[in-house]
Amino acid sequence: MASGIHMPEPVCLIENSRRKGLVVQQEALQVLSEITQPVVVVAITGLYRTGKSYLMNRLACQRKGFSLGGGVQSHTRGIWMWCVPHPCKPGHTLVLLDTEGLGDVEKGDTENDTWIFVLTVLLSSTLIYNSKGTIDQQAVDQLHYVMKLTEQVKLKAAPEQSEEELGDSENFAPIFPTFVWTVRDFTLQLEVDGKEISEDEYLETALKLKAGSSPETQRYNQPRECIRQVFPDRKCFVFYQPAHRRDLVRLEELQDDEIDCEFRQQVEKFCSHIWEKSPPKTIPGGRIITGTLLGKLAETYVETIRSGAVPCLESAVLALAKTVNAAAVKEAVTLYRDLMERRAKLPTETVQELLDLHSQCEREALELFQKQAFQEEMRSFQADLTCQVEAIKEKFCRDNEQASRDKCEAALGDLFQDLDRKISDGVYNVLGGYQLFKGDQQALLEKYGELPGKGVMAEAVLQEFLQRREALDKNIRNTDLALAEKDKELRNVQDLYERAQREWDARGKKEAEDKQKLQDQLQGAEEEVVRLRKKLEDQSKERREEHPKTGKHKPKVGSGRVQVPRRG
Repeated sequence: MASGIHMPEPVCLIENSRRKGLVVQQEALQVLSEITQPVVVVAITGLYRTGKSYLMNRLACQRKGFSLGGGVQSHTRGIWMWCVPHPCKPGHTLVLLDTEGLGDVEKGDTENDTWIFVLTVLLSSTLIYNSKGTIDQQAVDQLHYVMKLTEQVKLKAAPEQSEEELGDSENFAPIFPTFVWTVRDFTLQLEVDGKEISEDEYLETALKLKAGSSPETQRYNQPRECIRQVFPDRKCFVFYQPAHRRDLVRLEELQDDEIDCEFRQQVEKFCSHIWEKSPPKTIPGGRIITGTLLGKLAETYVETIRSGAVPCLESAVLALAKTVNAAAVKEAVTLYRDLMERRAKLPTETVQELLDLHSQCEREALELFQKQAFQEEMRSFQADLTCQVEAIKEKFCRDNEQASRDKCEAALGDLFQDLDRKISDGVYNVLGGYQLFKGDQQALLEKYGELPGKGVMAEAVLQEFLQRREALDKNIRNTDLALAEKDKELRNVQDLYERAQREWDARGKKEAEDKQKLQDQLQGAEEEVVRLRKKLEDQSKERREEHPKTGKHKPKVGSGRVQVPRRG
């Protein structure tokens, strides 16, 4: 039972009423659903008013619990359940089932008794049959329900069981509970032919078969042979009368010193055996079941009986398999999801890194499923597990991509803040600004490439980011081209101006040269005039000197001035 859960008193597990018939009670199912431990199910059956409830209370280590009643009527109706921590097996829950007394004259319904007995056998791991007096022919005959077990229970879900299967009680032995026969108010001496025997030997002697084949012998042997085959693991306990007859009606109120000492010792011996030897409840295949599965088993059997069919062990196992395997799938899926959430550090650098982690977690989840699941119909449930795990893996892949995308977009946003501010400030709206912009952007892209942990979407997010900025890039480039075109036009105008200036300068220079040349010519002419005048004067002087006395007439010399046309 789960830690902290306490069941102070028994509850009805299967109600038996004339109006509704057999009905599993939801309160009991809720209790069982909380028991995730293996259960040891000890059930008691027998004739009504034989003191069954008292023994079950003692097994629960209590004086009160299951109702003892005080009259000649059966006081327990249906099957009642009490779940307590197992006194000797940690990690196990002891489930005690007290059943409606068989043979109640007020019911007058032997079929009802038969189904109560069948359910008790099918649900328990240890069956206690309680009787009074001695194990004689009458006591054996009263256990005639055992002979009907093979008629009221099917092993296989086939439409018809074979005659061999129906008649062979040994086929049921491995799946039926261990058997304990308790004899109350025992008055005989345990001895045979004057030799003391044990309680178990007493039981075996009572079940010993007679030789012969007469009808009387067959009638004698038939119930004994059936008990021996169906319950090969048998045990017997005898109890003397616990107190004076008048005190039996208040047996649960008696103090220890008011109860027969030998009876108390017998009860202690009985309880110790049940606690130590009773095995956990299993189903065909040897699988130990929990409280949850015990409740499902009870529901399955009762539904079958109410439908008019015969309880089938194979069908019950299949029903349990569906319940268990569905729960195993759910638990394995939960484990896979938890492992992935704990181990996956999103975003991963590569897709393969996430897939490797998925494979590891899927393997562990599958191991858990295979450990908990029934082999019956395992393949279909395993396929369902694989499908659910695949869906979760795909979600992790999407989450991985989204985590990578978020991280990359945030990183690019941070890196490009300064660049965007420069763009807003018009830093690149200058001649050659596009080349400057591309250089700054390339530096940022290199920083982005060096950032760790960007994940699987690093390149895709970068391309999307650059694609969104293509218009911005184009604007800066067009602005740069426009500025370059203007600069070219300006240079052309400048060239024209400079060429005109050169031509103007060249024309001025030529004019200056022509003027200088003309001046030089005038100066040369003036110098030539002076030279000629001087020459004439010199020639005239020479002639005078050559002819001073001739008295000849001197030629007349002009004033010596030469008329030079003025410039311009």
